[in-house]
Amino acid sequence: MTEQVHQTYDAAAAQQRWQAFWAEDRTFVADDATTRPTRYVLDMFPYPSGDLHMGHAEAFVMGDIVARYWRLRGFEVLHPIGWDSFGLPAENAAIKRNAHPGEWTYANIETQANSFKRYGLAIDWTRRLHTSDPEYYRWTQWLFLKFYERGLAYRKDSFVNWCPTDQTVLANEQVVQGMCERCGSPVTKRQLNQWYFRITDYAQRLLDDMEQLEGGWPDRVLAMQRNWIGRSEGAHVQFAIEGREEPVTVFTTRPDTLYGATFFVVAPEAALAAEIVTDEHRAEFEAYLEQTKRATEIERQSTDREKTGVFLGVHAINPANGAKLPVYAADYVLADYGTGAVMAVPAHDQRDLDFAKKYRLPVIKVVETGEADPAETFVATPGDGTYVNSGILDGLTDKATGVSTMIDRLEATGRGTRAITFRLRDWLLSRQRFWGCPIPIIHCPSCGEVPVPEDQLPVVLPDLRGEDLAPKGTSPLAGPAATQWREVACPRCGGKAERDTDTMDTFVDSSWYFFRYCSPGYTQGPFDPADVRRWMPVDQYVGGVEHAILHLLYMRFFTKVLHDMGMVDFVEPMRRLLNQGQVINEGKAMSKSLGNGVDLGEQIDAFGVDAVRTTIVFAGPPEDDIDWADVSPSSTEKFLQRAYRIAGDVTSAPGTDPSTGDRALRQVTHRTVAEVAALLDDHRFNVVVARLMELVNATRKAIDSGVGGADPAVREAAEALTILLSVVAPYVTEEMWEILGHAPSVANAAWPSVDESLLVQDTVTCVVQVQGKVRAKLEVAADTSEAELERLALADPGVQRALEGREVRKVIVRAPKLVSIVPA
Repeated sequence: MTEQVHQTYDAAAAQQRWQAFWAEDRTFVADDATTRPTRYVLDMFPYPSGDLHMGHAEAFVMGDIVARYWRLRGFEVLHPIGWDSFGLPAENAAIKRNAHPGEWTYANIETQANSFKRYGLAIDWTRRLHTSDPEYYRWTQWLFLKFYERGLAYRKDSFVNWCPTDQTVLANEQVVQGMCERCGSPVTKRQLNQWYFRITDYAQRLLDDMEQLEGGWPDRVLAMQRNWIGRSEGAHVQFAIEGREEPVTVFTTRPDTLYGATFFVVAPEAALAAEIVTDEHRAEFEAYLEQTKRATEIERQSTDREKTGVFLGVHAINPANGAKLPVYAADYVLADYGTGAVMAVPAHDQRDLDFAKKYRLPVIKVVETGEADPAETFVATPGDGTYVNSGILDGLTDKATGVSTMIDRLEATGRGTRAITFRLRDWLLSRQRFWGCPIPIIHCPSCGEVPVPEDQLPVVLPDLRGEDLAPKGTSPLAGPAATQWREVACPRCGGKAERDTDTMDTFVDSSWYFFRYCSPGYTQGPFDPADVRRWMPVDQYVGGVEHAILHLLYMRFFTKVLHDMGMVDFVEPMRRLLNQGQVINEGKAMSKSLGNGVDLGEQIDAFGVDAVRTTIVFAGPPEDDIDWADVSPSSTEKFLQRAYRIAGDVTSAPGTDPSTGDRALRQVTHRTVAEVAALLDDHRFNVVVARLMELVNATRKAIDSGVGGADPAVREAAEALTILLSVVAPYVTEEMWEILGHAPSVANAAWPSVDESLLVQDTVTCVVQVQGKVRAKLEVAADTSEAELERLALADPGVQRALEGREVRKVIVRAPKLVSIVPA
């Protein structure tokens, strides 16, 4: 074929043609009956909020590169897709449009599905799923009931995070700097009866099993999870409270400072505060409690905020020395930390010291650190030192010994025990919204909580089409429009009962979707264990680091529970995790208000899918942000056209023996194949594009310098280029593969083999320095000896001029690339 026949690549025509071919050919459908080794590539669940944007373009091209690469390496690859289609954004958007959430959601899904297909993703569309389909959430409900049977799903009254805008509760993980992570509204506290998953039962296992993820997950993600789980070692200490029979247990990591405790603090919203406050102080306390509810947790925890509190009229007894400690309600203590009570040691904790200063409470130093007295400076000294004013600990200098000694004494006197606690709190999963998975529990006045029988699953959402779904503090399922759905007979006694009206947090849906992809049509359970054994654990997961302590923690918890149920034989679902950065513009996140948004569809229309994909990949490492203002898809488009023309320049027949071709070009080709494989394994996708650009340049230079398109080495280079480039730019390479005389699809080609003998460099450039300055460059054989390199360097005319007749004091040779000469 001649260059004139294939001058220009028509991106739009190629996209339309190959989308149709892949669909008809079922190119990317994973074969459950395969005998080949399997690989599972998974992208984090897309949410159907409008069409695809630039963030999707980056996130999904990364997983696609891995999937296509592994196919070329001979693996049977599962690369599925679905939609996380329940949730607040869909419901809020539908309310604004006076539409049903389902209508809005499924319309967006179809829009996104078409865009994903246009984007050239190597996806198995036969496994597509949506979490809002009853055939999916049937199994979400089934799993909930299995958790309930195991005591891992329970209900309790508690103060919870409340979003006043979305009118629903939020898990701790969904509150970011005191704001709702969905809408940005300040989060308040509200007391409600809510459903929880007992994730704290798995806290230690979630920590321990991270060893399996080392080297496969980013270090920062593992660090974020460890910090969120927050394992602390210390003691449970019992404080007697005046007028209360049972002592109050407090957790502390520093029981060795008990002698320095001078007052006792209770969170205002903790049940304990309302229980122990005296009648004399109740009115003041209740006013303070209302004031506290108006502050966010971030505000309350701020070190800069003035500490406030009220005396509750009672005292606690210090178990170390019998001292009476006044008990305060103070907003810098939170109810969900342990029992909501802490011992205050103001000399060695700045927040306690600030409170003690305001309310003129005693400050007793119990660790001499050599710093000024906190009672005088009002600067706490949290460091280590010599114990003072500490009874049996006086004179000790080792913190570990001090802690252990005090715990031994507490255990001997029955006033405390060694303990481990976690920052992690149980997962709050109730949501007071309509568009979510119904909780499959029936509330009966006689029988209490009754699970919906399995043969009655799924509990399908009522239609409520045309009804007002605006949030009002309770779920629309609790309103009159859902009366017929809500009122049912109790499965146990047959009496009048009601369905639970909360729906589940959508993170429940996304905690197990990757299992369902393995057998999406399975009707005997959420997945076929045999299929899961075939495909899982996931070999490569791709998604944003913003999910490090939400989705990624929850899905690890789900997997461990499924393991304990005997449904899977592993405890970690994802072997490797790749985080992608953001696509920004002009140094800032894209937004309509800033006017710096970039429309993905417009970019594709202007430059083609391949150019957009390749531009994103070439812009930098996957984890880095991409500033669209700094990249040039038009330049990328020109590179792809140059690659396309190389295929058109090849005139030798397919199957021609390349061994007789130009050796220099063959060396570049084989080195590129070897290096690109290593780069892809290491996720250095931007460098892959750079190496392919070099291969295009080398091939074009060989053709134009006289080797010509008939040389077998040119065909070898063109075919290797086509296969390697196909992982990034699928459409143009399908065209190139066909031009080169092969049957479609290039996705079914084999990764080029590498001739190890061609990886050995015949010559290298040896740099010669004199006093640190480059004075010569020698082309020498790669195996040139140190003695020969020294001789050649000293004989070079440039080196002789630089020496100016001076004697040589030292010659340092680093064969074969460097000779450094130091004159006398």
